[in-house]
Amino acid sequence: MAMSWIKSLILTALLLYVGAAAVMYLLQRQLMYFPSSVQHDPADLGLSGVAVETLTTSDGETLILWYSPAAPSQPTILFLHGNGGEIGDRAGRFRTYQEAGFGVAFLSWRGYGGSTGAPSEAGFLIDGLTAYQFLLDQGIADEAIVLVGESLGTGIAVQLAAEKRVGALVLGAPYSATADVAADHYPWLPVRILMKDQFRSIDHIGAVTAPILIQHGTADRVVPYKFGRRLFDAAPDTTTFIDLEGAGHDALFDAQTLANEVAFIRGVFAP
Repeated sequence: MAMSWIKSLILTALLLYVGAAAVMYLLQRQLMYFPSSVQHDPADLGLSGVAVETLTTSDGETLILWYSPAAPSQPTILFLHGNGGEIGDRAGRFRTYQEAGFGVAFLSWRGYGGSTGAPSEAGFLIDGLTAYQFLLDQGIADEAIVLVGESLGTGIAVQLAAEKRVGALVLGAPYSATADVAADHYPWLPVRILMKDQFRSIDHIGAVTAPILIQHGTADRVVPYKFGRRLFDAAPDTTTFIDLEGAGHDALFDAQTLANEVAFIRGVFAP
């Protein structure tokens, strides 16, 4: 009887584990992407000189992009945001870039803030390529484009910079791969087998020829610091790493973090 009870207990535990893994697999994109459907008008957020552009992707989705031209001889930032909220939540960052004289293009991913479609890594890469081509169509030279990635957006920023010519690459709280981050958060799951969107930045960073800046909070619990360092270790020697001492994931929005970005970009494009 005791052996039968143990077998029953093991079977029940196994079924619960398989069931939990199945739920996580089926809901993984809902657990990974947290889009806001809100579509702000830049003027309502105190921004001026911003055109709201509508882009069409190669797979038929419609994207929203906020664009402000650069001052003479200044680079243009293509900003790729993280997995939560929408571009209107980053109005302060937009203003900082404008005040520095940079051109600014904020892309709203598919499924976020007025853009159609549903989030996925493959879809985001198409979105990033579409926004990059938009800037080229404005007459902006590829070497004058700076890719800035925030958190999840760093994965697409790295892939774009590895595939296309850019002037610089700036990464805030990046990772070696989202599968590594997920495995750290869910050690009881075989996430590297189950995960659809793995954003394997570590496989692409070595192909980037532009100067790179990485910033990461040492107390980041969302994307742990060790994964930013792992990416840095695989990056070219021209990469700069700034420790944001004692800072968490919210340091991405701090004034000092933005000031570090602006200083780095100005240094890259100094006469």
